[in-house]
Amino acid sequence: MQYEGDVYRPPSEASSLIIQVTIGCSHNKCTFCHMYTDKQFRIRSREEVLRDLKECSENYGQYVRRVFFADGDALVVKTTFLLEYLAFVRTHFPYVERVTAYGTASDVLRKSEEELRVLAAAGLQMVYLGAESGDDEILRQIQKGQTAQEIIDAGRKLKKCGIQTSVTLISGLGGIDGMERHAAASAELINAMNPEYAAILSLHLRADSPMAQEIARGERVVLNAEQTVEETEIFLRHINSPGTVFRSNHASNFVALAGVFNEDIPEMLLQLEDAKAKRRYRPDWMRLL
Repeated sequence: MQYEGDVYRPPSEASSLIIQVTIGCSHNKCTFCHMYTDKQFRIRSREEVLRDLKECSENYGQYVRRVFFADGDALVVKTTFLLEYLAFVRTHFPYVERVTAYGTASDVLRKSEEELRVLAAAGLQMVYLGAESGDDEILRQIQKGQTAQEIIDAGRKLKKCGIQTSVTLISGLGGIDGMERHAAASAELINAMNPEYAAILSLHLRADSPMAQEIARGERVVLNAEQTVEETEIFLRHINSPGTVFRSNHASNFVALAGVFNEDIPEMLLQLEDAKAKRRYRPDWMRLL
């Protein structure tokens, strides 16, 4: 098996077998993102995907515990093909505990509830949704191509159909002027979805990304460590999403946080206050990705 281009996966899929069911991202317009700019989007053929699965199963199928369907929006693939891939995993990887995938809100909303329920029954346990922000103006600025309500509707639809969601937000997308709006609206988005998992990453840009060029022209200011922590505090104070497992301990984050909403919010706020008081932030050299 040979991967096409750089392959990205969520932190929690570090030990997973990654299968590219698509190449790149069908949207590929977000101003902050450089992940798939070197790829021409396409859906891989059924033959290609099954060949990869077969090769992996023959060589180390007994060692695989998790499978992750990549690239950027695997759920864009026809349900009949996804069901065939899930059936192959179930049959040929005897010790697999879960199968997950990247998906966009648009992908989810295009599928019927019946399709999603069938996918859940076939073994698709969780979908990673990149929400980025809960503020429509920020979503427009970053050319996300979706509204906050569409993201919320997608998360609710997945939950209704028995598929877990892991929602990712990115701190700093609103800049200094939009910091409070971004934080509060993002919290409201999580509250409305009540996902199983939520995470915040810190904004990290490649020099040739459109947003990095905005910063170079002086049109946008990047939050520093203290401002990023303050934004996270605003977010946590607006959260009401009982049971959601929260992580903000990615390599990009200035302060590592982990807990469960709502019970661990007071402790996480204390951690942030302590970090600010002692100026104890992860240095930039450790945040290089």
